[in-house]
Amino acid sequence: MDTQSVKTREGAVDVVVIGVGTSGEDLSLQLLDAGLKVVGIANGLVGGECAYWGCIPSKMMIRAANTLHEARQLNSLAGHSRVTPDWEPVASRLSEATSEWDDAIAVDRYEKRGGRLIKGIGKITGPRTVTVGDESITARYGIVVATGSKPVIPPIKGLSEVDYWTTYDVMKLKKLPKSLIILGGGAIGCELGQVMARFGVDVKIIERSNHLLDKEEPEVSTVLERTFADEGISVFTKSSIRQVRYTDGLFAVALEDGKEITNERLLVATGRKADISELGLETIGIPSTSGTIQVDDRMRAGDGIWAMGDVTGKGMFTHVALHHSAIVASDILGRSHPPASYHAVPRVVFSDPEVGAVGMTELEAKKAGIEVTVIVKQLPATFRGWIHAIKYGVMKLVIDRNNNTILGASMAGPNAGEVVGLLTLAVHARMPIDELRNMIYAYPTFYGGLGEALGAYGRGLTTIFDPEYKGVKVLDEMMQKAVTSST
Repeated sequence: MDTQSVKTREGAVDVVVIGVGTSGEDLSLQLLDAGLKVVGIANGLVGGECAYWGCIPSKMMIRAANTLHEARQLNSLAGHSRVTPDWEPVASRLSEATSEWDDAIAVDRYEKRGGRLIKGIGKITGPRTVTVGDESITARYGIVVATGSKPVIPPIKGLSEVDYWTTYDVMKLKKLPKSLIILGGGAIGCELGQVMARFGVDVKIIERSNHLLDKEEPEVSTVLERTFADEGISVFTKSSIRQVRYTDGLFAVALEDGKEITNERLLVATGRKADISELGLETIGIPSTSGTIQVDDRMRAGDGIWAMGDVTGKGMFTHVALHHSAIVASDILGRSHPPASYHAVPRVVFSDPEVGAVGMTELEAKKAGIEVTVIVKQLPATFRGWIHAIKYGVMKLVIDRNNNTILGASMAGPNAGEVVGLLTLAVHARMPIDELRNMIYAYPTFYGGLGEALGAYGRGLTTIFDPEYKGVKVLDEMMQKAVTSST
């Protein structure tokens, strides 16, 4: 760039926000409402991945697919029906919700609140200074980086030579394929795979790890794998890919074990990563080689610079990014706010059954050297699970033996994403297990399954559904030891 042609703007701006996705927009609006002058630099749609390509449109797809599945249960519960899938209403709703992937409404909202928005690539060129296009802007308070992440495309032989899909392509589909191979059995692969299958697409998921959702509890993964098998979704775990090719109108994925899997279309859903290599961080002494920006518990990356969301490596969740934006806003405005904390980050996979989890898994706790008591309760053997005729479902608690608090909890079952709210509170507040055992739980509810697992109520009646369950006895013995050791 010809530095002589760069226009410099100083003093008129308080904060420059690079990346106006969910957290960048949220932060900007908070600062604008407080009277600050904010410039947002967006290299993409204002509102970001979540609004146009991720959280919101995918959950609309899931809502539609789950409605189809629920209608198919009518024959076994309440009568007779014939269900015919139709993707057109889904595609129409997604187009409407995203304004045909046009951010004019978001841009207008941003500017009407007093912000200035620049479409382009922002690069840090000095302390509190960002250059975009032919303009250099120096901010009084500083810079906030919130540039998010992008899909990971693995270096598989032949993959770059074929017309594979990412989530960007799936969200804009007007017509579904007859069959689909999905590379990756994480949250995105599981959610979209089940959606496609429930609309009649032949789905095959290839995952190199031992289980689907390999970072979650194995009991949870098993529930999902059994459900997918029942719904006709083929899952290939422990499968490394040797090559991808396209021939005779089909994608062919060759596995290292000799199998070859073919289908009409191919979706790459192997995760996401931040890309900070072109931000110019080195000009202010911040390394970019690690792939993420190191921050303190106030989201400060250095003097006059903050980072939030995916680029921090603290969890690629919109709710984590919004946690960050609240902290950054408070830090800039001089307001009190607790520091960032990650011991109770909730995770939800919007499959059916849903998966909700928070805190540590059993394996993570043991790797950290913590002595734990583990409780596993099957949801079909709970009151509400039996009423709903649940075939598969599980709840798992990881309890610290040293202080009798819940370190982590996981659930695969109906409304797990809502039930995990109570468990998140328990983990966040480091609540003693006795507090949860002495609560009154509404009956019969899905969250009440936690009360049954802990022995909070119905100790005699719960043995009718689950005579082999030993969790209550284990907890009784654990609590008795705690009482004895304290006297």
